Amino acid sequence: MSVAPEIVAEAYRLADAAAEAAGVTVRMAESGDMAPVIGLFERTWGAGRSPDRSMLLALDYAGNTVLIASEGGKAVGATLGFLGWSDGVHLHSHMAAVVPWRRSGGVGYALKLFQRAVCLEHGVTEMRWTFDPLIRRNAHFNLVKLGAEVVRFLPDFYGRLDDVITGSDRSDRFEVRWLLVSARVTDALAGTPRPIGEARLRLPLDVDYERLRADDPAAASSLRARSRALFTEALGQGLRAELDADSGYVFMSPTP
Repeated sequence: MSVAPEIVAEAYRLADAAAEAAGVTVRMAESGDMAPVIGLFERTWGAGRSPDRSMLLALDYAGNTVLIASEGGKAVGATLGFLGWSDGVHLHSHMAAVVPWRRSGGVGYALKLFQRAVCLEHGVTEMRWTFDPLIRRNAHFNLVKLGAEVVRFLPDFYGRLDDVITGSDRSDRFEVRWLLVSARVTDALAGTPRPIGEARLRLPLDVDYERLRADDPAAASSLRARSRALFTEALGQGLRAELDADSGYVFMSPTP
């Protein structure tokens, strides 16, 4: 698909503005960047959890998005995405890592917007990825700040991961679709809130699930089981998932 040059230019402008606001520079990784990229991934998920250097080089050489964010010449964030074609050509944004002291500072947002601009430059108008639906900050980032849409619930998608983040918890995931030039995404990137309609089902996210998982594994397991049942029911009915003002899930009839 061909994307109008002015749309591509505006996408890069937004990406540059996000990077400047975060105090970083974002670019495609080069061969000499693979060691810090691997370091960022392994710092986030644990030793051996990153693709190795040869795989990253091959993905990068084939034109996929291996991106790096730097501050003062040092890597503080990285992301990896590769092309997929199930249900249409898209970029699957698989991994994104930011050093702990720069999280919630706009680095991830800058990486995502640069990834979006690269996709549009190459005529790809859709990105997809998965995330743990119980991690509240990620839900807000994906659905509200970026304007992505939940398309399916994937219970225990990866099986038991035993990584630094998930441990022995179930790897339930939402898959989201980011339609890069849709009105929903344009509004989200402009900071325009979208109205929430009448909810048919709700799931409050009134706890920090990561803290709960560390402090009270039994309570976290109970919440995981309740959420799994509700997500299966809601998406099985074709309901649309959104977040309310308190970052709790509301499930509504799909928009015509």
